[in-house]
Amino acid sequence: MEKLFYSISEVAEILGESVPCVRFWTNENPDAVSPSRSNKGNRQYRKEDIEALKKIRFLVRNEGLTLDGAARRMSADGARVDKRVKALESLKRIRQQLMEIKETL
Repeated sequence: MEKLFYSISEVAEILGESVPCVRFWTNENPDAVSPSRSNKGNRQYRKEDIEALKKIRFLVRNEGLTLDGAARRMSADGARVDKRVKALESLKRIRQQLMEIKETL
C-alpha cells in the first residue's frame, strides 16, 4: 500500500540526496513543491511533491541548470521534462534488474 505522506528523510532517500538539499530545493521552489506540516511542524511530502523534486533533481544534476533555470524549464516545458525523468527512472530500474541477474549467474 502506498503512503499518503513521506517525511523529509524518506524523500531524501528516494532522491538520493541529503536532507538539507531537499529542504533547500523545497524552500526555493514553493510553486512546485508545497509539503504540508504535521502537528509537530515536520514537513509531509505527497507523491506530487516527490515527482516535482525528481524533476528538479534531474534538471539540476543532469542538465546542469540552476534552481531558477529548473523552475523556468518546468513551467515552460513540464511535460517534456516529465517524460525525460520517467525515461531515466526506467533505465535505472532496468540497470538494477540487470545487475541482479548478473549477480545470480
